[in-house]
Amino acid sequence: MSEPLPRGVTPDVARGGLPDDLTAGVDFAALDRWPLPTEPDRQAHDAADLLLLDTLAGWIASGHVPGPVAVLEDRHGALTLPLLTAGHDVRIHQDDASAERSLDANLAAWRAAGRLGGETGELERTATPEEAARGARTVLLPLPRSLDELDRLSRIVAAVADPGVVLLAGGRDKHMSPRMNAVLGAAFEDVVAGRGRRKARVLTARGPRPGVTPRPPEEADRDVPGVGRLHLVAHAGTFGGAAADPGSRLLLTSLADDPRPPGRLVDLGCGNGLLSVGAARLWPHVTVLATDQSAVAVASTLATARANRVADRVRAVRDDALTTWPDGTEECVLLNPPFHDGNAVDPSVAHRLVAAAARVLEPGGRLWCVWNSHLRYRPVLEDLVGPTRQTARDRTFTVTVSERR
Repeated sequence: MSEPLPRGVTPDVARGGLPDDLTAGVDFAALDRWPLPTEPDRQAHDAADLLLLDTLAGWIASGHVPGPVAVLEDRHGALTLPLLTAGHDVRIHQDDASAERSLDANLAAWRAAGRLGGETGELERTATPEEAARGARTVLLPLPRSLDELDRLSRIVAAVADPGVVLLAGGRDKHMSPRMNAVLGAAFEDVVAGRGRRKARVLTARGPRPGVTPRPPEEADRDVPGVGRLHLVAHAGTFGGAAADPGSRLLLTSLADDPRPPGRLVDLGCGNGLLSVGAARLWPHVTVLATDQSAVAVASTLATARANRVADRVRAVRDDALTTWPDGTEECVLLNPPFHDGNAVDPSVAHRLVAAAARVLEPGGRLWCVWNSHLRYRPVLEDLVGPTRQTARDRTFTVTVSERR
C-alpha cells in the first residue's frame, strides 16, 4: 500500500477545520480523573490529546487507512472515547492500573449519558503493548515523561506493527525535548515534528527500521548497607530502572535496626523490587506482598526476587493503591511514594497512597515511609495514620514510622 504523504511530511492541522474531525462535539470536560484525586487545576485531558486526534484526522483526510487504532497509555480515555464515538475500533494497552480504572469509569459514564452514539467502534483491551500494536497501521501515544519508556514503546511498535504504521506521539511543549526525536529515530527512519498548537506538539514516526527489537531487562548488582549485595532486574519502563533508589536504601538501613520485624509486610509501589527483596533478605521469616499499579514494575519485582532466591517469600500483584486489599488486615506497610502524576508534580499522589496504607493497616500496625524532606509529609502521616517518629534522615530524605491509631 502506497504512503498517502511523502516522508518528511505530516498534515498541518494546527488550525483545525478537518473534514473528519474527531474532536468536534466531544465534551472533554465531562471526563473525570477518578480514581486520582480531584484537583481544581487538573483536567482529564490536555491540548496534546486534542492535537493527537486532530493529527490522526489529518492523516485520514490525506488518504491514510487507519485500521483498528492502537492506543498506548491513554490516561483517562481522552483518546479512546472520541475514537470509539467516531466509529473507530480501538486496541488499547494501559500499564497503569489507575488509568485502566479511569477509562472504565469514563466509558460507563459516557454510555449512561448517551454520548457514544449509534455507530460505536469496538474496544479491545490487551495485556501487553505488543498485543495492542501487532499489525497496527496507526498508533497513538501520549509522550511519556521517561525517555526509557518512550524507547521501550517505540521499539515495540517498530518491531510488531504494520510496515506502513504511522506512530503519532503527542505532548506538551514544556515536557518535550529534542532527545525524544532521537529516541524515536532509533526505531523509525522518518520522524517529523508537527506545528505546535496551544503549547502542544505531535511527533510523527514512520518507516520502522529493520532489525529493531524490544529492549531486554536491565540488570545490576547494588550494595545496600545493612542488607548486602542485591541483584536488581528492571524490565524496560520500570521507574528508576535497575538503580538502587537512595531513599529506599535509607529506608532499608532503618529497617535493619528495627527490633520488631513483622511476619508479613506489604511493599506499596514495589518498582524494581528493591524494598521487597531487601526486606526478605533482612528478615528470613518474613513474607512480602508487593504491589504496584504498573504491570512492568510487578514483572520486575518478581524477576528481582527470583534473581536473589527469595521468590518463595515474595509475591507481587498489579493493583491500584491497595484497592483489592481488605481493611485493617496488615501489620506492616513499606512506602516510598512518588510525587509525580505523569509529567506533573502532584503530592496528592503520595497522600492517596498514605491513606490507602492507613486503611489496610490493623490497629497498631506500622507504616514505614521515606520521602523527600522538603515535601514535609509528617503532618499528613500524623493525620491519616497516627503517631509518627523519625528514624533516619540524610541530606535529601527522611524516614519515618507511623503507628495506626
